[in-house]
Amino acid sequence: MALFNKEPEKNVRSDSPMRPTTGQAVPVPPPAPAPEPRIAQPPRSAAAAPLEARAYLDQGSKISGKLSFEGPARIDGHVDGEISAKDSVIIGESATVTAQIKAASIIVAGKVSGDITASQRIEIRPSARVVGNLTSPVLVVHEGAVFEGHCAMQPESAREERKITVLPKDDRIVAQAGGQKG
Repeated sequence: MALFNKEPEKNVRSDSPMRPTTGQAVPVPPPAPAPEPRIAQPPRSAAAAPLEARAYLDQGSKISGKLSFEGPARIDGHVDGEISAKDSVIIGESATVTAQIKAASIIVAGKVSGDITASQRIEIRPSARVVGNLTSPVLVVHEGAVFEGHCAMQPESAREERKITVLPKDDRIVAQAGGQKG
């Protein structure tokens, strides 16, 4: 470069901050200020949902009792008791939950023992193990997930309105035999 050289440089671009025609250095504007440091976010696993959780219980957390969330929540720790949320709940891969869960939508990627009720959707990811009953209008069970229990895919209100009559075993045999024509 021709910064300290008395001879101008021949291959200097026209948009260069230095002007080699005078043989003197031209002040270069100071560099832009460095961006502010970002706060480190917890690493996201494959089980992370597209939405951001406002409440987060990390792997080291152990909670016993009733949990209630107003917004979205993510649980990666241990919970024993009851969980209710008005929004969505994500049970991360490292989570172990022994509780009844009620929320708008629930994504399970960890271990859950207890009944799960969602007003919108339940999703069970491949890494999940769920033991309990599920109630939701939409259910997604990914290949590789383990689910042991019963499932009702209808709104809770419809379930309460429907009345089921269970006949004793003797009456069922008679009803079947009476309905057959020989």
